[in-house]
Amino acid sequence: MIQQKQLSILFSAGESSGDSHAANMFLEIKKHQPDIKGFGMGSAKMAAAGIDIRYDSAKISVIGVMGAIRHLKDIFVAFFTMKKLLLSERPDLLICVDYKEFNFRLARIAKQNGIKVLFYVSPQVWAWRPGRVKEYGKVIDMMAVIFPFETAYYDAEKVPVRYVGHPSIDEVHPNKTKAENFWVFGLDKTKPVVGILPGSRREEIERILPEMLEAARKLQSDFSGIHFLLPQADSIPDELLADYLRSSRLMITVVKHKPYDVIQCCDAIMTTSGTASLEIALLGVPMLIAYKMSTLNYRLGKWLVKIPYIGLPNIILGKPAVKEFIQDDATAENMAAEIARILTDKLYAEKIRDDLYAVKQLLGEGGGSKNMALLVLEMLDVPQKIDQTAFFASLEF
Repeated sequence: MIQQKQLSILFSAGESSGDSHAANMFLEIKKHQPDIKGFGMGSAKMAAAGIDIRYDSAKISVIGVMGAIRHLKDIFVAFFTMKKLLLSERPDLLICVDYKEFNFRLARIAKQNGIKVLFYVSPQVWAWRPGRVKEYGKVIDMMAVIFPFETAYYDAEKVPVRYVGHPSIDEVHPNKTKAENFWVFGLDKTKPVVGILPGSRREEIERILPEMLEAARKLQSDFSGIHFLLPQADSIPDELLADYLRSSRLMITVVKHKPYDVIQCCDAIMTTSGTASLEIALLGVPMLIAYKMSTLNYRLGKWLVKIPYIGLPNIILGKPAVKEFIQDDATAENMAAEIARILTDKLYAEKIRDDLYAVKQLLGEGGGSKNMALLVLEMLDVPQKIDQTAFFASLEF
């Protein structure tokens, strides 16, 4: 009897969000194909899901041009490690999870060597360099997108594309009720609660947290008994936060591993842009989005980015549902004033909640990880019991 070759997938995830998405996807894949092999670049969550990590992506999770320059040696090591794995072990499928420039180059090598490529989480071509869609079409076999409006960009260039749903819809669920978490976190339901989400990278913490803490100090002097919650990202070491919080004299509680429990307890939130703003939107909490970057990155961004917003809720709705404070506007004064308005103007706060509910409705029912697993099995030619064409057609908007 001829023994069938074990199917294998090479994963390339360079960010903490990609680590999470790849891990959840692989767990779903294994429900259908238990003996499949997963290996490649990722971090703790992928390892816990059973993927053999050959390079730890925590070393190369950087922001912008300057961050890439500082970690250039690590990025080169990561790339040549992945290239060697690709060519020596020849997986049945390469799955690139976000991390666009790195993964574009890796995908090109895979395509040149006859290895199928699935790109998960589309680069934001609708925000910068829309013409790059054609270039991606040359190096991939399928683009899996997480926002419904993204398919049009690829369809226009006849690039294979599939809308699979946003993974956050399934992931963003508190572990306890709001009442239970108020008791756990020692909160007073008669006093305002404000969240501080300064990001998941060292560069973000260093640039925006001092302004957020100064805004919190201003709010503390204006709102008696106000309490601040800070959900600490897994990628942020204790000592980094401690350096900023030690002398803050704020009524602030740092919480680990429970971001959604924290978010649901808040009346208002100060957050950086990125996935966090979408997660807050899905939980319906009024927020502001603040972001600071190096001068070089900011100038490059102004030149490249072709849309008026950086916050995902605003991008999805096509309007400024929540206030954005970018670069020089990201001051403690501006942030304190906006949070104060959310806390005191009920009609204003309710309008924001209504807009955030619209964001959730536009993203649909979810099932992103399950849908990705089915797409992966389809590309691996693994027979399935369900009609996949009809299944994915049901996701179309």
